[in-house]
Amino acid sequence: MTMNNMQIRTIVGIIGNVISFVLFISPGPTIWRIFRKKDVEEFSPDPYIACVMNCLLWIFYGLPINHPNSILVITINGTGLLLELLYLSTFLLYGKTAHRKKICIWLAVEVAALGLIAGIDLGTFHTHTSRSNFVGIFCVIFGIIMYGSPLTIMWKVIKTKSVEFMPFPLSLAAFLNGICWTTYALLKFDLFILIANGTGGLLGAAQLVLYGCYYGSTPKKSKSVPPTAEVQLENV
Repeated sequence: MTMNNMQIRTIVGIIGNVISFVLFISPGPTIWRIFRKKDVEEFSPDPYIACVMNCLLWIFYGLPINHPNSILVITINGTGLLLELLYLSTFLLYGKTAHRKKICIWLAVEVAALGLIAGIDLGTFHTHTSRSNFVGIFCVIFGIIMYGSPLTIMWKVIKTKSVEFMPFPLSLAAFLNGICWTTYALLKFDLFILIANGTGGLLGAAQLVLYGCYYGSTPKKSKSVPPTAEVQLENV
């Protein structure tokens, strides 16, 4: 890889970090609503629990022992991890006993699962390529799960012929995030980042198409908080 390509990849990665950050803070309205009302209402901690695991895996993937020169992957997912834990702390503070129990159990399971993956990775594989391939498989699986989380909202749009619950800025950010990290993966070929974010780019594009199709038939007056505020779209 030439120095010019490396510089371009770094710039694309920085832009990707900014866009990914926008996606990570997208649950802000939901969390603020919970904080104001001191009640989690019908909101679920599940998306945040799942995103914690996704961030943990990508951070581990980007470590020099697995995939050198991936600092931008680590920085954005490290930021995302802190935000997800902050969101979950709101559920621990204002949620029901069932919420607290679920969060504690699943976080323990995720830490144990990461420990198992790390143990197998470091104990069985001895090259960067083999280690990144092993960890990358899990990253892709969870990345696609995260990117696929808006599918229920997309189906709702089709059924109701309304984009009321699928905000345009979030859909646009999902599309740009997928495209940006796909470009990053192609500049220095990384199959796992490519698959996860290529899928994200396609789903983001599908959301924009739906928005264009159903914007005209969407009721213009609504004071409800969009459920999509609690949907996590995975980043690299």
